Amino acid sequence: MTENAQQQPSAPSTELPTQYAPADVEGPLYERWVDKGYFAADAKSDKPAYTIVIPPPNVTGSLHLGHAFQHTLMDALTRRKRMQGYESLWLPGMDHAGIATQNKVEQQLAEEGKSRHDLGREEFVDRVWQWKEEYGGKILGQMRRLGDGVDWDRERFTMDEGLSKAVQTIFKKLYDDELIYRAERIINWCPRCLTAISDIEVEYQEDDGELVSIKYGEGDETLVVATTRAETMLGDTAVAVHPDDERYKHLVGKRIKLPLTDRAIPVVADTHVDPEFGTGAVKVTPAHDPNDFAIGQRHGLESITVMDERAVITAHGPFQGLDRFEARSAIVAALRSQGRIVAEKRPYVHSVGHCSRCKTTIEPRLSMQWWVKVGPLAQAAGDAVRDGRVKIHPEDMSKRYFDWVDNMHDWCISRQLWWGHRIPVWYGPDGEVVCVGPDEQPPSGEGWKQDTDVLDTWFSSGLWPFSTLGWPEQTEDLRKFYPTDVLLTGHDIIFFWVARMMMFGLYAMDGEVPFRTIALTGLVRDERGKKMSKSFGNVVDPLDWMDKYGSDAVRFTLARGANPGTDVPIGEDWVQASRNFANKIWNATRFALMNGATVQGPLPEASKLSATDRWILSRLNKTVAQVDAFYEDFQFAKLSDALFHFAWDEVFDWYVELSKTTFQAGGEAAEVSQRVLGEVLDVTLKLLHPIVPFVTDTLWTTLTGGESVVVADWPQDSGFRDDAAEREIETLQSVITEVRRFRADQGLQPGQRVPARLSLDGTALAPHEAAIRQLLRLQPEGDSFTATATLPVAGAEVALDLSGTIDVAAERKRLAKDLAAAEKEKAQATAKLGNEAFLAKAPDNVVEKIRTRLAKADEDIARIQAQLDRLPQQ
Repeated sequence: MTENAQQQPSAPSTELPTQYAPADVEGPLYERWVDKGYFAADAKSDKPAYTIVIPPPNVTGSLHLGHAFQHTLMDALTRRKRMQGYESLWLPGMDHAGIATQNKVEQQLAEEGKSRHDLGREEFVDRVWQWKEEYGGKILGQMRRLGDGVDWDRERFTMDEGLSKAVQTIFKKLYDDELIYRAERIINWCPRCLTAISDIEVEYQEDDGELVSIKYGEGDETLVVATTRAETMLGDTAVAVHPDDERYKHLVGKRIKLPLTDRAIPVVADTHVDPEFGTGAVKVTPAHDPNDFAIGQRHGLESITVMDERAVITAHGPFQGLDRFEARSAIVAALRSQGRIVAEKRPYVHSVGHCSRCKTTIEPRLSMQWWVKVGPLAQAAGDAVRDGRVKIHPEDMSKRYFDWVDNMHDWCISRQLWWGHRIPVWYGPDGEVVCVGPDEQPPSGEGWKQDTDVLDTWFSSGLWPFSTLGWPEQTEDLRKFYPTDVLLTGHDIIFFWVARMMMFGLYAMDGEVPFRTIALTGLVRDERGKKMSKSFGNVVDPLDWMDKYGSDAVRFTLARGANPGTDVPIGEDWVQASRNFANKIWNATRFALMNGATVQGPLPEASKLSATDRWILSRLNKTVAQVDAFYEDFQFAKLSDALFHFAWDEVFDWYVELSKTTFQAGGEAAEVSQRVLGEVLDVTLKLLHPIVPFVTDTLWTTLTGGESVVVADWPQDSGFRDDAAEREIETLQSVITEVRRFRADQGLQPGQRVPARLSLDGTALAPHEAAIRQLLRLQPEGDSFTATATLPVAGAEVALDLSGTIDVAAERKRLAKDLAAAEKEKAQATAKLGNEAFLAKAPDNVVEKIRTRLAKADEDIARIQAQLDRLPQQ
């Protein structure tokens, strides 16, 4: 009844431990998968390829919940495709993390009382490689703990020989195509990391600063400028006003005195100035502000650098040698003493850029750097999405992508570090500049020197989808597995990584896209939806949860919260619930095995199946179709929820329970149900496997005797449907649910047996009398049977004899007390809703809550009254 092809099984086992112990199972099982080569992809295979390259974690990093979240989803995609018959490659690797890794080693050296300059460049780089071998890659072992089905034989590192060749190749190609150039421009400089960083590596936050208004000039030729960075005035080379601003037209073209210096600077007219903001006049410091630099370029202004790489003042005078923040206070004090301070505002809250790695305040700085001319590359990256060659999912995230690629500035790619891909450019003694490709010899001779900078880490990771497959060589892997199928990553790195891979992929691969789909996820947050942060004290180490509840529980929790593009709240209670689900799967399968569930032989014909069997097979096929549809739409939360409810509610809570009477009766019907139960568990375990791989493989191999569910065939919807059987079982469920509710209302214990007469003749429920009696603990009516309560349900009638089972007087007293409380609640809510003065003043949400309370009180009154009416008369 499902298209569920089988491996050639060995004899299945009926033995399972009484409890599932993840710690005993997960490690050995994962190593078995790897040893068997299940995750190794074959470039020579005739199977269709399915490829995902892992977003490379930093070599310095360890597994956090964000990694665990995205890895769970990527693993689910590749495991399913492998089961569907694809040559499935999930390629792992790490990023060399230039700044972060260099910082780690420099900290290590500092503990020894040394700096990198004591070692020299070559020895320092060797030291970093030693650190990488000893401490780096911790996350790779943690990925094994999670169950990542990656092809470990293809593991790559952005500084390995092949990827280094790819970096040098594309740099040379871009250089020759005049898409890479060197220029002096304003960059974001980190005085702590001592390197340039890109715009998207700057984090902005609201800081308490100061806004100081300063009088420039003398006598009638004065104007006032306001600044939050008074120390930069030492590098001012102009004051700018709007050309249409009548207040300052008489000053345009004149020179005014710059306070605290012996210089006079011009007043220039520039449309960049907003005459409505502040005084309408702005100080211009071309060497220390990007907007000022642009004004300086338009007006031919001098650029004066007044700070060194550590943000220490270098301008000659009393402030030389002061840190920028010390200089700020000293300069304001000096201006105040000269009567040039017009106004001061403290605190002045404004947005300030910080280094995303060390949180130091960024200093805009004029510097000679290497740049990528992104215009044509960004255009191609935008067009690939616009014309449908690449799909962004969810689609509404496309706007964020276009906002970035359509407005991208040239990219500063040089970093003042020693760890990383050194820029392959040599400078000669007479001003020569030579860019060297990977198969070319650098120039030799006296006076030739290589550029000392390295490339931005994102430059090499931008090549990741094709460099990891062997480019620039035309390898079998590149031919088989490129373009990749899905890039699954967080929406927060569209700018850092996704756009750059698109630009480089389209450029290097002659217009071929690097991936067909960009599936964007949200970010993992705590159970209250708050960002996880060490400062908040809410950071969770996923390994702690894996130790406590098992990797499957962590994976299922993460997948069940994964709505496309939406942040994922997660708490330990949810992981515990997922652990309970794994235990439920284990216990139900163990029960099934003990009762003869089997996958041996074909499924019986429909004519031999009971309504219960036909119902579960119909629901099974619908679930297969539903799960497939959700996978194709990256709806991991919905598919996880669908599997949870099908497995727990329909298979374990209903089908297994309804089948117990059949198993107890024995005979052909029991054999049929044993085969159906085996089929249902077989398919259900396969459907669950990509999300919860460990428990499902353990159970599936025990159930079927097959080699491993990792390499089993993915089930297909056979099209079998039986709506009549579904309606029949839904009716049965409604009867059982209603009687259970009545029993609970009467205070009966779940296992307490009650005499009952079932009037089922002429209904679809007649064949299910034995199951109804067993599930509801109803014993046959005896000679002394007296119906004290009668429940008409779904066309049938259930009469119960409750005499002697409950204390009627005590129960009537309890219900009367509950009824009085409900009536009091109704009276209070009714009074408030009838008070016009209250309604006029109360907020809408308060009024709505009172209406909800009234509706609930009415429901309680009706329910309690019905319970009282059903009690036996004394």
